[in-house]
Amino acid sequence: MLNVLWLGFFLVGALSAGVQWLVLGDEQVFSRMVTSLFDMAALSVQIMVVLFGTLTLWLGFLRIAESAGLVNTLARWLGPLFARLMPGVPRGHPAIGLITLNFAANALGLDNAATPIGLRAMRELQTLNTQPDTATNAQILFLVLNASSLTLLPVSIFMYRLQQGAPDPTMVFLPILLATGASTVTGFLTVALMQRLPLRDPVVLLWMLGIALGFSAILVGAAGLGTAALSRVSSLTGNLVLFGVIVTFITVGAWRRVDVYEAFVDGARQGFDIARDLLPYLVAMLCAVGVLRASGALDILLDGIRWAAEALHWDTRFVDALPTALVKPFSGSAARALLIETMQHFGVDSFPALLAATVQGSTEATFYVLAVYYGAVGVQRARHTVGCALAADLAGVLASIAVCYWFFG
Repeated sequence: MLNVLWLGFFLVGALSAGVQWLVLGDEQVFSRMVTSLFDMAALSVQIMVVLFGTLTLWLGFLRIAESAGLVNTLARWLGPLFARLMPGVPRGHPAIGLITLNFAANALGLDNAATPIGLRAMRELQTLNTQPDTATNAQILFLVLNASSLTLLPVSIFMYRLQQGAPDPTMVFLPILLATGASTVTGFLTVALMQRLPLRDPVVLLWMLGIALGFSAILVGAAGLGTAALSRVSSLTGNLVLFGVIVTFITVGAWRRVDVYEAFVDGARQGFDIARDLLPYLVAMLCAVGVLRASGALDILLDGIRWAAEALHWDTRFVDALPTALVKPFSGSAARALLIETMQHFGVDSFPALLAATVQGSTEATFYVLAVYYGAVGVQRARHTVGCALAADLAGVLASIAVCYWFFG
């Protein structure tokens, strides 16, 4: 999938450039494309400098939480819920702890760190699979929740905004939280419908009620605020939660006699390795997206969508953020490249850039996740995975648009 997508970016860019030159007489299009290649390669290295620090930092704190037993504690709390949502997984099975750790990494926005943990969880679930080529109900629920982008602290998005010069990187915290909530709830409910999960069970109802009350409180609190106040509240909440998580991890670790410094360094070392391995993929996708933008192909597509929106008398500012939304189901790295390009093209705090950041934080690369997770265990029949995951993606995009018009419109 990534090979086809990457090749397609260059071929479409070449075709568009040919039209610009031969039909429209634009001889400078090739100069812009070559310049974009080198500019994007340089930008990739600049981004990696920040990414190295971000991943090493957060994986270090996550290792402290794991060593302090916070992950196991969370697994015990979630045990009764998982027993009902994944009845085929025995209580105390190693998959439960790994699933919990994977969700924790996703919640902190460490999508690249969450992947190796998720692969371990999928392998453990596969040990319970009596039909190895067919996805089990537990595997489908786990993958769809991953594909719904269950993100509570989108630190990667904050990092990209910081790198692009945003004076307030956490301004998109609440919009992403609300949009990812819509995405996750949609993914969960579609799976529950297909698998006939016991949603009326008291334990499940209690968890659903607690989550619903939490989001309702956010909505009620935000309803009476203006755009400027919403941005300030989102920023303050994001920073408080972020620092609160760090203090909690360190304090609990020290209380439980964990050598927090050594644990942090051990986890940070893993983050360094992950960040290093990402550079070739980031260069490849950013350069391909740069060529696509410089060729004019992306502008042609967006102009068509903008024309249709204007015909329906809609506000068209959302159109410039759609490249990230359209590409995200196929490739997270390509969507990340488009997000960064949108920030550079329109400005880091422009409406398109804020919407693209919200979409990036509330959706997932569905086909990539499906290929990697199922491919790692040899599953060929995905059953209802794709439909449920794409429904979650659509809900995330639509919620992102609605929430960003509310917060930043």
